[in-house]
Amino acid sequence: MKKILLTGGGTAGHVIPNLALLPGLRANGFEVFYVGSHDGIERGLAEAAGLPYFGIASGKLRRYANLKNVTDIFRVMKGFADAASVIRKVRPDVIFSKGGFVTVPVVAAGRTLRVKALLHESDITPGLANRLSAPFATKICCSFPETLKHLPAGKGVFTGTPIRQSLFEGNRTRGLGLAGFMGQKPVLLVTGGSQGAAAINACLREALPQLLQQFDVIHLCGRGNLSGIEAVGYAEFEYLNDEMPDVFAAADIVLSRAGANTVFELVALKKPHLLVPLSKGASRGDQILNANSTKKQGFSMLLPEEEMTATRLQSDLQMLYNSRDSFAKKMLENKNSDSTQQIIREILAVTEL
Repeated sequence: MKKILLTGGGTAGHVIPNLALLPGLRANGFEVFYVGSHDGIERGLAEAAGLPYFGIASGKLRRYANLKNVTDIFRVMKGFADAASVIRKVRPDVIFSKGGFVTVPVVAAGRTLRVKALLHESDITPGLANRLSAPFATKICCSFPETLKHLPAGKGVFTGTPIRQSLFEGNRTRGLGLAGFMGQKPVLLVTGGSQGAAAINACLREALPQLLQQFDVIHLCGRGNLSGIEAVGYAEFEYLNDEMPDVFAAADIVLSRAGANTVFELVALKKPHLLVPLSKGASRGDQILNANSTKKQGFSMLLPEEEMTATRLQSDLQMLYNSRDSFAKKMLENKNSDSTQQIIREILAVTEL
């Protein structure tokens, strides 16, 4: 039986696509293992999926001056040693890395021990972890064709993003029941990702009295960000995992950050959506590029965070709802291939090199 070591961590966006590959990997005879940080979100998600999990030391990769950059060098070195120990123990045929700071020592250790690695980049421009790992990788899969020009020659392959099959199996009635709604109003789903989005949370709550006149609102606000607001038609949760297919099924429109994984899920599910990308000042600008790409294709509405007010948010969500059929039609016309199976084919090809 072939063995594959999955790695990715820091946010759910670095883990969920890995888990989307599980049915196809197992169907192709792979025994699957997961390596991540000791206490990151990836541990709970991987273990819930029934995967043997190995925790390693990890240091955060920062793009700015910080004294912790010095101490974290030693944590990365310890992570390399930990990863090498895991690889010697598991003896995988291939490593698949979804990105996040924990993955760099895993891919580097794999190269040292002659284990081939594939990377996957969700955003248009590669993140820091994947840029550091790229020299050690055999192939780099990407979600946007625009990304290929940013990758080393001969390594990039446009595959799209793997989507969890379970997302297509949601039940609207269960989703409404989870939120305590009767289904008498259209449902607005608000999500800022596994870590939440403070700007969206604050603006939504300011606009809530007006929004609740038309919508029932399911608000995924991120861990530690519950407001305690009690209002008819408003249900807030820190984070959902197994319930997400049902919540998506219940949603008529979605307000979201513009992380690539979330955007591709919304397009695959044909959910009309308004994207509020993380601002350039708070990120490397990848979400802005993602949102502009899908807006040009007619899939998304875009609201820059710098322009977001309670009044503008309410107005744009009303516009989105009124235009929902045209957005759904555009997404139905999307002819993307089966990204999950294409990535598995790339994995199989690398194991045969």
